[in-house]
Amino acid sequence: MRNSLISLALLTTTLIATPLGAQTKVTARIPDVQDAPIAYLLDTSSGQVLYERDIDRRFMPASITKVMTTFLAFEWMEEGRLFPQQVYGVRPDTFRKWNRKGSTMFLPADARVTVDDLLHGITTVSANDGAVVLAEGAAGSVEDWVAAMNSRAHAIGMSNSHFGTPNGWMDGGKTFVTARDLGTLAQAMVTRHPSKYRHFVGATGLKYNGIEQRNHDPISGVVEGADGIKTGFTNQAGYGFLGSAKRNGQRLVMVVAASPTGRGRNKAAREFIEWGFRNFESRVLFGEGERVASAQVQDGGVSEVRLIAPRGVRISIPRGSNPDVSLSLRYEGPLQAPVAKGEEVAELVVSIAGMPQHRVPLVAGEEVIEATALQRVFNAFKGWAT
Repeated sequence: MRNSLISLALLTTTLIATPLGAQTKVTARIPDVQDAPIAYLLDTSSGQVLYERDIDRRFMPASITKVMTTFLAFEWMEEGRLFPQQVYGVRPDTFRKWNRKGSTMFLPADARVTVDDLLHGITTVSANDGAVVLAEGAAGSVEDWVAAMNSRAHAIGMSNSHFGTPNGWMDGGKTFVTARDLGTLAQAMVTRHPSKYRHFVGATGLKYNGIEQRNHDPISGVVEGADGIKTGFTNQAGYGFLGSAKRNGQRLVMVVAASPTGRGRNKAAREFIEWGFRNFESRVLFGEGERVASAQVQDGGVSEVRLIAPRGVRISIPRGSNPDVSLSLRYEGPLQAPVAKGEEVAELVVSIAGMPQHRVPLVAGEEVIEATALQRVFNAFKGWAT
């Protein structure tokens, strides 16, 4: 976008002049995550980063790779390319290679298994065999599925990650991620597919083929509001975890990685997410679909269009504080008609004293068609008169 930065102070005086009461210094105790050299905490409700350490360092995600496989399955379901009731068989070569190899859901050689069962196996017991059977059944081959994983990862903004397998099995370093990219992936999963996320992610155990197994997720069933997402381990990268929890409308996503032990990883994960909820609170600035500002429109039937945040605008602030909050509007303007309703045309820049700046996409609240000849004359006269 062109550097068109417009202050919202006059547009939203009653909302932001003193939205949080008397201003105080922003402070939040640093979390004790010594057992997690890589640490990232994101509030998906507001889009704000609450804590970060070495989040652009590449590491091998191991089984956390299966979150990308799960997300791609959700996307294909939404597009009508994949259905939970679909049934796939296990190819003989697949059975020979993946039977009881690493974590598994114990698919038999003659299995006829639904996509629903495969995804539960992948998300709950980290089924290596289930991920490969899903990839082959849905895409025709593992190679085509992995290509789709990388394409979709790039599309959602995972700019520093690459996948070489559907299950994270060691592949000579072809698969790598960053904590920042995993946060992007988790945010896309929970915001774009909330019902699928609730159905498939966060179960404490799975019974399949007469065998019961428990989920090794360190926070689900232990931390209030926790519902996943995935652990991972390699000898080279250590222990990692991508997790999420939601309380009182506030959802936090965290990444802890490169931990030397599983026990240390689990402890860091629990303390990190609790630190986030204990030290930050979420407040609403604009409700869902509420007008945030207006943007000027050139050659349109009207001279301006309402800008709204489809999911509303929340901010996270250190609990008990009242920091200085300033809002500004950035867009390349004036907008050129026609403008489609729901088209992303601007962004709200939220600056909170003592915290990283973050941005919220804004969309057009209504359609603006091109002006008629008579409207152009009227708009020109109006502009001249004012």
